[in-house]
Amino acid sequence: MAGNRDNRGRQKPAAVNGLLLLDKPAGMTSNQALQKVKRLLNARKAGHTGSLDPAATGMLPLCFGEATKICAFLLEADKTYRVTARLGEATDTGDADGQVVESAPVPNLGRDEWQALMSAFLGTTEQIPPMYSALKKDGKRLYELARKGEVVEREPRPIRIDDISLLEASGTRLVFRVSCSKGTYIRTLVEDIAKSAGTVAHTTRLHRETVGSFRAEDMLDMSGAEEVAEEGPAALRERLLPADVALSGWQERELSESDGQRFCGGQAVACSIAGEGLAKVYGPARRFLGIGELVTGGQIAPRRIFLSEPAAK
Repeated sequence: MAGNRDNRGRQKPAAVNGLLLLDKPAGMTSNQALQKVKRLLNARKAGHTGSLDPAATGMLPLCFGEATKICAFLLEADKTYRVTARLGEATDTGDADGQVVESAPVPNLGRDEWQALMSAFLGTTEQIPPMYSALKKDGKRLYELARKGEVVEREPRPIRIDDISLLEASGTRLVFRVSCSKGTYIRTLVEDIAKSAGTVAHTTRLHRETVGSFRAEDMLDMSGAEEVAEEGPAALRERLLPADVALSGWQERELSESDGQRFCGGQAVACSIAGEGLAKVYGPARRFLGIGELVTGGQIAPRRIFLSEPAAK
């Protein structure tokens, strides 16, 4: 149909809604991965949550269309990583892409000793962000300053380590799994663990296994996405998850048709759920309407409204 084509005869981007859990490959930025999948889906609007370094691999939730409205909530999600570190060498970037700036002997510790050292980081602590990070100082990214050889003072930030388990300790190789809060810099954690052992280290491999309640088995790698998309964008769209699966475990409220219309129109409506905080809101037939906030007076007020759009074919 002519209306679906641009002036060059190409198919116009469509209103595609949903989430795709990409197993991001190494050597690609998070945005490059997003743009590639966006093209495969021929989607109009897209965003990602929780950037991974180019060298890192693993779960990168990609949001399309209306699902981009939950990006901010996914940024708050806890994460799990499998980490491989090289002991005895520190780099300027904290990972294998940097230059070695310091070497130190590696202590001969057993598994139980390494586990004890790592377990000391459990709980809520403070962490100083690395210079090679996207945080800003006086309007400039820290990594931009670092590339110029500048080192500036960084304020410690609270982080939380929920679980940390040693998987391998052999010579200069250390492998562990860590579950942590948002904002945790794994490169810095590796350096701090090494420091507690009296040596130095850098991260050689970082693989993100989970984000929030998403399951690793629901991920699709880039080659898999390309293979599915060979059948056309519609085939890949069939692999998208609905936006509300990102909010698993949230309390929820189902509204009548009339209350749902008022809610989607920006009005607070009566709510039988006691308490406070955010909740998923559904209309009849479990149609996801958006995210509401429980307010005083037994009402729920709209915070994010999800518009119903016809599914792209």
